Formats: sequence, C-alpha cells, structure tokens
Amino acid sequence: MTKTPYQILQKPLITEKAMDEKERNRTLVFRVEAGANKVEIRQAVEKLFKVKVESVRTAVFHGKTRRRGRNVGSRPDWKKALVKLRADQKMPEFDQA
Repeated sequence: MTKTPYQILQKPLITEKAMDEKERNRTLVFRVEAGANKVEIRQAVEKLFKVKVESVRTAVFHGKTRRRGRNVGSRPDWKKALVKLRADQKMPEFDQA
C-alpha cells in the first residue's frame, strides 16, 4: 500500500529554530510519519510544493515518560525531517495560524 504525500508529511514545524534554518540554509522542517524513509520524504516534498530537493536529513525523537500522580505513561516517538532545497528553487511560505 502506497502512502500519499499528506500521510508522509504530517505538518511543518514552525519554531524559532526551524524558521532560522529556513532563512539561513534554505531548509524546510517537517514532522513526518515514523516509518517514512528519505526517498519517500523527498518525493512528497517535490510533489506537494513543486520544488527540487537537494538533500534530506532525518532524526527520531523518543517519547518522554510522563507521570500523573501514580500513573505513568509516555508520549509517542516521532520523526523530524530537514529538507534542503536547491539554490534555484523558491521557498514556500507557511501560514502560522
């Protein structure tokens, strides 16, 4: 079963660090599906934003353990992708609402 680009790219990360990365290094930052690989992420970004991708870097973040009184639980693991665009490509803008 193939995944759609909207299943692979869950949402853009709009933080100060991500916006600084976007301005300085022409890099977009996304929260992506945990099982997505770099090739799928590259194809999803190229299809959705109609740009050419230079490189993709990924990082997996493990969920933190949280307590509520005597109950212990954990947040889910998640994956982040940093997608660098080619120099001749226009940077897409995200709505921060």
